[in-house]
Amino acid sequence: MSNYQPIENYGIIGDLHTIALVGMDGSIDFMSFPHFDSPTIFAALLDHEKGGRFQICPKLDQARHKQLYLPDTNILLTRFLSESGVAEISDFMPIEECCAHRIVRRVKTIRGEVTYQMKFAPKFNYARDTHKVEEKEKGILFISEGEDKQTIFLRCSVPVKIVNGEAVAEFKLHAGETASFILEQYSANGSPADAPDYISRSFKSTVNFWRNWIAKSNYKGRWREMVDRSALVLKLLTSKPHGSIVAAPTFGLPEELGGERNWDYRYTWIRDASFTLYGLIRLGFTDEAASFMKWIEARCGELNPDGSLQIMYGIDGRHKLTEITLDHFEGYKKSAPVRIGNGAYDQLQLDIYGELMDSVYLYDKYGSQISYDLWQNLIRLVDWVCDNWHKTDEGIWEVRGGQQEFLYSRLMCWVALDRGIRLARKRSYPAPIQKWKSVRNEIYNAIFTDFWSDDLKAFTQYKGSSTLDASNLLMPMVRFISPTDPRWISTLNAIQKELVDDSLVYRYKVQEGASDGLSGEEGTFCMCSFWNVECLSRSGDVKKARFLFEKMLGYANHLGLYAEELGPSGEHLGNFPQAFTHLALISAAYDLNKRLGE
Repeated sequence: MSNYQPIENYGIIGDLHTIALVGMDGSIDFMSFPHFDSPTIFAALLDHEKGGRFQICPKLDQARHKQLYLPDTNILLTRFLSESGVAEISDFMPIEECCAHRIVRRVKTIRGEVTYQMKFAPKFNYARDTHKVEEKEKGILFISEGEDKQTIFLRCSVPVKIVNGEAVAEFKLHAGETASFILEQYSANGSPADAPDYISRSFKSTVNFWRNWIAKSNYKGRWREMVDRSALVLKLLTSKPHGSIVAAPTFGLPEELGGERNWDYRYTWIRDASFTLYGLIRLGFTDEAASFMKWIEARCGELNPDGSLQIMYGIDGRHKLTEITLDHFEGYKKSAPVRIGNGAYDQLQLDIYGELMDSVYLYDKYGSQISYDLWQNLIRLVDWVCDNWHKTDEGIWEVRGGQQEFLYSRLMCWVALDRGIRLARKRSYPAPIQKWKSVRNEIYNAIFTDFWSDDLKAFTQYKGSSTLDASNLLMPMVRFISPTDPRWISTLNAIQKELVDDSLVYRYKVQEGASDGLSGEEGTFCMCSFWNVECLSRSGDVKKARFLFEKMLGYANHLGLYAEELGPSGEHLGNFPQAFTHLALISAAYDLNKRLGE
């Protein structure tokens, strides 16, 4: 277990098709290739021995490690500092029109004479396929012997040896000298990387791409550096071909060390849609919002015959996400099973309809007017909500221990109807508005009568329960209830007492709430912690909101990245980095900054 780096020790690089995790020790320990949801070629993060890695390591005694992004970019610098020398690795993935998906690694000695070791050990298809190696004139070719026959090419500026199917090298660089390595998909027709100035040219173009992109942000308020970094993370998680955004680029990272809460997040959840569009639109990234809206519209064109949706899809919109376990992987710090696919894809989660309708409403308001065809599909969808809102479901947290009547699901069904009514009225669209209004009002009254506890003086997690749920923090944020309503203030106070630990927020008490069908505990949820900040800000307690927000900023890793959860000692747990956390950070910063004034 000691060989595993902490999750928070990683940075990410990407090219809008996939992402690689780069450790502070100079090792790329995770990468699905060539797409976000492709099988991995490096997965040492999930099995130190079997997973595969691409490591460059300077041999320096007692070296200190530092990692930083070149400002306003996703180009990662990893530095090694000791009395005998200083070394630096620059890692980036060029954003190119062709789909070669290259990683460029440039090694430089800053001071002294430094010896380096390089190990390139790909393991194809989640380390399930063998491969063969061929030496070429300009590098090494690795050919999978699995069904897909994937081929990758490693270009090296230093001599390399083949040892047991891996490429290894040891080389020295004096101060000012550099060496370079380029990983790419192999093409027999040549490559732009053949050009002698490719590395310097692609470095400049990548810097320019990211700086030109982030310059479009209209956020000029407090904590701008953290907000911009969150925006840069979200952009990295965006699929250029499809416009969708993955929840996280990883799978199998545990919510509890040694536990079984290990999921595959390399997919796109409908739930994230409204939060994503809201975050992108508020920062001024209308092109990304429009691309994601096209993806959402395509999903609305694939409704089930009864008018219902799936809760999540593949980044390309595929429906089937069969869940299997990779039993040959021991898991991060022996946290097994390691799962790929996600069995929750066919669950009933009624909240997704509100999130989708909210995203459409926001885009129609701040982006462009929606199409006739989309509206026809939305009528079917909202009518389905009218007929099914009262059902039990698995809820936002995707419990696997039995369905309940969750308050959050009811709340978002109310949102679906409310946004449908608002859209129809604003654009004079034809719709059964009286029917929708009647059901909306029925849900509104049901929430206040069925989910309010006089004993707790709070809204509860599900009908008949006496437990609290952090998802209820969204009640004022979706404009269901005033943020200063006495019942809401009482609920917020109860959540502060029961679910908040300093600045950190638990989803719910695992042993007390709805059974999720799993053993063990979990950490605090970073997005819930930022929701709590925004609720406090909206309720008028701006000073406390700012205090907790700035404490939460202190839990980011050294690069400003967040995993899904934080453990008992502040360690990052769960998939990394998580889009939802960064979206919640942007939303909280935006609201809090506005209320603090100039």
